[in-house]
Amino acid sequence: MNGNTLNKLAFAAMIVLAMGCKTKKAVVVVPPTDTTTAVSSKKIETLKMLKEKDMVFNTLSIKAKATLDINGNVNNVTMNFRMVKGEKIWVSITAFAGIEVARALITPDSIKVKNSFQGVYLKKPFSYVHTYTNKQVNFALLQSIFSGNTIDDFMVEQSDLEQQDGVWVLKGEQGDLAYNVLFNTLFKIGQTNLNDVKSGKALKVVYGDYQKIDDVLVPSNIKISSMAGTQKIGLTLDFSKIERNVPLDFPFNVPTKYEVIN
Repeated sequence: MNGNTLNKLAFAAMIVLAMGCKTKKAVVVVPPTDTTTAVSSKKIETLKMLKEKDMVFNTLSIKAKATLDINGNVNNVTMNFRMVKGEKIWVSITAFAGIEVARALITPDSIKVKNSFQGVYLKKPFSYVHTYTNKQVNFALLQSIFSGNTIDDFMVEQSDLEQQDGVWVLKGEQGDLAYNVLFNTLFKIGQTNLNDVKSGKALKVVYGDYQKIDDVLVPSNIKISSMAGTQKIGLTLDFSKIERNVPLDFPFNVPTKYEVIN
C-alpha cells in the first residue's frame, strides 16, 4: 500500500463517514416474511413501534474488520469507532502490522482528519461534507447509520409507510433528498437508500445479521456504498467487538509538524 493509496484511504474514510462478522455473539435469525399480514392504518403507532427497536446508548465502541473499495482500489483495514450520543464520533484506521494510518474526530460542528502516515491534517466545519453529500445529511444521521438505528428526520407522519411482501417500507423526500428504508421482520433496518434527486449523489446501506447484546439488537455487519460523480466508494464492516455504555476516551492530538491541507 503506497503513500498515495493511504492518502486516498484516509480521505475515503472521511467521505464514507460523512454520508457515515463473525462475532462471538450469536446472531439473531431474521424470521421469514409473512405476506398475509394486514397493513396497519395507525401510522404514528407503527412508527413508534419501529422507533422503540432502536439501540439506546450513551457511549458506543465498535471494532470492525473493514474493506475499503475506492474506485476499484481495494484495501483491507481495521477500523475502531467510538461514539458519544449526539456529541462525537472518533475513528481510528489501522492497516498493515497494526500501524495507524488515519484518525478522525467528527462532531456536529466540525470534521478533523489526520493522516499519520503522510503527516497531514484536515480541519473543516461539518458542512464541508455537503460538498460530497446532500445538505440533509447531518451528524445525527451519521450516528444512526453506524448504530443501525432509525433516522429521526424520516420517522415522521409525513413519510409514506406501507407493508411490502410482509415488511415495513418507509419512504419520502426532504428537500432534494429522497429516502427509502426497508425494515426486516425483526422490525430493524435492513436497508437504507438515500438519493439526491438533483445531483445524482447516492448512498446505500445494507445491514446483515443482527446480534443481541445486553438484550438489544445491533448489526453484526454493514455494507455501505456511495456515489458522487465519478467517485465510487464501498465500505464493508464486519463487527468483531461491540460495547455499549462503557467509559471511552477520544485522543486526537496533531503534532505541530503536520501540514494543514484544504
